[in-house]
Amino acid sequence: MRVLRWGLLLTLLAMFDTAMAAVCVTDDIQREVCLEKPASRIIALSPGATELLFAAGAGGQMVGAVSFSDYPPAAKKLPRVGSYKRLDLEAVLSLKPDLIVAWHSGNPLPQVERLQALGLPVYYSEPRRFEDVSTSLERFARLAGTQSVGLGAAEAFRSGIDALRERYADAAKVSVFYQVWKEPLMTVNGKHLISEAIQLCGGENVFADLPTLTPRISQESVLEKNPQAIVAGGMGEDDPGWLAPWRQFASLRAVKNDNLFFVAPSTLQRPTPQMLIGARALCRHLESARARH
Repeated sequence: MRVLRWGLLLTLLAMFDTAMAAVCVTDDIQREVCLEKPASRIIALSPGATELLFAAGAGGQMVGAVSFSDYPPAAKKLPRVGSYKRLDLEAVLSLKPDLIVAWHSGNPLPQVERLQALGLPVYYSEPRRFEDVSTSLERFARLAGTQSVGLGAAEAFRSGIDALRERYADAAKVSVFYQVWKEPLMTVNGKHLISEAIQLCGGENVFADLPTLTPRISQESVLEKNPQAIVAGGMGEDDPGWLAPWRQFASLRAVKNDNLFFVAPSTLQRPTPQMLIGARALCRHLESARARH
């Protein structure tokens, strides 16, 4: 009888240890993602997800990423599993991941769903607000067992954004056109994270009411909106070339007051902690626009 009781106790302890090791989080499309233990072989299917995982302290557990995953520098050394638009499923499977972080609106869903069908845990990432960046850091840290790093990074990002929100809460409004691409000409609507950055700095996105997240627009529509400032990301980290063509429109308020601004795309076009750097730069630019009004 004593042996039986000891056997039962050991079984219960083993079950308790397993339960304690298991981790569950809710992803950005409200699916519960559970792992038997913290992930040790993670693949990210977007450059933004790669950056978030490193920021959450999980860089050491990453075994693969898609093309253009270039930050931090250590991310460049990860094996590639295709691009975010076209995955190399054989490369993914060969790396034997125990967690895949997918980009819900950017990755080819049939390919991601095939990975799910093969039994691989998939977390769908889709940060749309600043708070989503912080919660992503917290969730990734939990999935990777790196809470001490991830929770600190999340809090630092929240604090930085809150400080900007407080500083520019009463700032005079500046109408802004943000150019996300040149050919075709594209911008962002009011639901995009970049638009939240504009609002944070006391700006007003002139295309906020468009239904598509990153809509194509015409040059004529920008001239009609006549924004006080034009902000562009350009093709590289130090390439403000997209701003030059607007100078031909001398009557445009942004041109007349020399309010043509460049913000490095990696700091504003990826939903990662680097957005704090981009938001600070954007706020400085809009403050300059106010001074020239």
